[in-house]
Amino acid sequence: MNEHFRQHVEALDPSFRALLAMEPVQVPTLPRQMPSSGIYLLSEGTRHLYVGRSRTIRQRLQVHCRPSSKQNGASFAFRMARKATGQVRASYTTAGSRPDLESDPEFQSAFTEAKDRIRRIDVRFVEESDPTRQALLEMYVSLSLDTPYNDFDTH
Repeated sequence: MNEHFRQHVEALDPSFRALLAMEPVQVPTLPRQMPSSGIYLLSEGTRHLYVGRSRTIRQRLQVHCRPSSKQNGASFAFRMARKATGQVRASYTTAGSRPDLESDPEFQSAFTEAKDRIRRIDVRFVEESDPTRQALLEMYVSLSLDTPYNDFDTH
């Protein structure tokens, strides 16, 4: 294995363990002192749902659940709404596109409910400022916990 890559990989498990050891919080009660850059894990009890990464964790978490957030910012809520409405496949035509779904009352209701749900969800985070390790850690955590709302497919 390439030495540089091996060093990145070896740094993943300690961060993963620190993430899981963190006492969960909720978005409305994020601590005053928290890392700005890293990954975050969204869970309901012992069911881990989604892993994300950001250079601005606090702001990113807030965008996930802000009532005014749109589909391009509240991506986790958008995925949850897709699942709730059975519209899980991306569409590259007007019908079923993201803007089309946002204008659908049933989908909009599910999207609003998802953002509200995320405000009450358990949040954990761990600092990681290196963008390469951050991307690897996001994948490592997602694969290790089998988070159902992550995918690494290209669109």
